[in-house]
Amino acid sequence: MRRYEDETKRLEKVVCNKCGRMLRVENGLLKEFCFSADATFGYFSRRDGVAQHFDLCEDCYEEWTSQFAVAVEETEELELL
Repeated sequence: MRRYEDETKRLEKVVCNKCGRMLRVENGLLKEFCFSADATFGYFSRRDGVAQHFDLCEDCYEEWTSQFAVAVEETEELELL
């Protein structure tokens, strides 16, 4: 869950939707890993016309993906932004 300052639209805080831990934000910048997901449900879904967003801290992301029936594909990145 992300919150932005009303006037400047600067990132104010990020909270993990699963565990509720507040992630570190300094000067409007997120200073740790955060998995963000956006889902927009269209026709033929149980949630037609609904859009959802959630954020997960690194621990919750690891816990979630470790439960997948098919392992997450992993490659090495040479440049980090």
